Amino acid sequence: SDFKKESDVKEKYVNKENAEALETVENKKVKFKRNLTKTNVEYDFKIIQDTSKKSYTSGELENLIAYFQSRYEKLANILVKRPELKNYTKVADIEEGQSNLSLILMVREIRSTKNGHKLIEFEDDTGTIPILFSNKNEEVFKEAEKLVKDEVIGVLADKNGDLAIGNEIINPGVMRIPKKEMDFSIVFLSDVHIGSLTFLEDAFTRFIDWINCEFGNEEQVKIAESVKYLVIGGDIVDGIGVYPNQEKELAIKDITQQYNEAARFLGNIRSDIKIIIAPGNHDASRVAEPQPAVPEEYAKALYELDNVEFISNPGVVSLDGINVLIYHGRSFDDLVMAVKEFTHEKNDLLMEELLKKRHLAPIYGERTPLASELEDYLVIDEVPDVFHTGHVHINTHKKYNAIHLIISGTFQTQTEFQKIYNIEPTPAEVPVLYKGKYKCLKFI
Repeated sequence: SDFKKESDVKEKYVNKENAEALETVENKKVKFKRNLTKTNVEYDFKIIQDTSKKSYTSGELENLIAYFQSRYEKLANILVKRPELKNYTKVADIEEGQSNLSLILMVREIRSTKNGHKLIEFEDDTGTIPILFSNKNEEVFKEAEKLVKDEVIGVLADKNGDLAIGNEIINPGVMRIPKKEMDFSIVFLSDVHIGSLTFLEDAFTRFIDWINCEFGNEEQVKIAESVKYLVIGGDIVDGIGVYPNQEKELAIKDITQQYNEAARFLGNIRSDIKIIIAPGNHDASRVAEPQPAVPEEYAKALYELDNVEFISNPGVVSLDGINVLIYHGRSFDDLVMAVKEFTHEKNDLLMEELLKKRHLAPIYGERTPLASELEDYLVIDEVPDVFHTGHVHINTHKKYNAIHLIISGTFQTQTEFQKIYNIEPTPAEVPVLYKGKYKCLKFI
């Protein structure tokens, strides 16, 4: 649904004085619209996964070993439920003369032979094994081309002497999930980038007015009235020092002031909407994933708002029984670099691939910094009803095995970085799961 120009909109603002940011200083605390009216709405809100206070890594080698063991064990527990892998063999237990192999392995190194085949060295916790994927077997070769370092898969192979030939690659994957009924709506945002010179303040103000049921046509206001939750999947602010010379592109050059400005906007959203905020790579959380929730020391103004919940990246929440996996999406950069068929524009394929791999950031040691925790929290343990990401600034929706894959766009125009890589953002397009059906509202 496209919004008409304000001059064309017949619906008038409800109480124009309230439509402006209500900032009355009381006891030295700024009061916003959401603070003025207490809500009676009942929320069935649960945090299923939040790693904010579960970071125990010391960065030592033992932590790294434990991290990869955790990854292997979690994904092996998913894979072993497949009939073909029920009686899988460990590398060290492969017998002399054994010809049929059923293995659960982690990718160690990927090479191409001079004849264009894929020769991949795998490992488990007992040893290593090279397996050749022939380009003459088109189906399995196509799957082999999507393999990335450090992911865990099942492999069926034939062994003849020292050479193993891969016949089938089995991803952990996701089964089709049953549909759940929704009598409420969820709005998804990310990459708002408040504080940037390219932040679209007018469009974001229209969004705030819409969610308050004060802007839009009859159908759009009806959607707004049904909204119960607002999920923000990272980069609510533009941050400081995220990339070289960023200060030249900032309207607000202080991180606390950026979060204060975010609180000014979110503080004027009506009080019966619960807001869930996860960090992204521009936020004031640590850079390495999993990222703890945005810290209160920088975002005190946001923490003072009623009905705002903070969660880690990644994080999982249950919203009235709808399980939402929130991940900012930085690992998309690594997938695009590693697999030639992937692009930022076809980001629905990236989300689908992460679900197939059952891991949010499988490649270790590239652009996406990963903390070597004692447990790998980026494994997708449970299949969600909604998988929400951002980062790429391109709005997308797809249903995959009945799971809603939602990438919220951005409220920022094209950045210098995006110009270099020819990435065209879709600014001010907001996805809404309207009582279970996908809608996209445009505020520009």
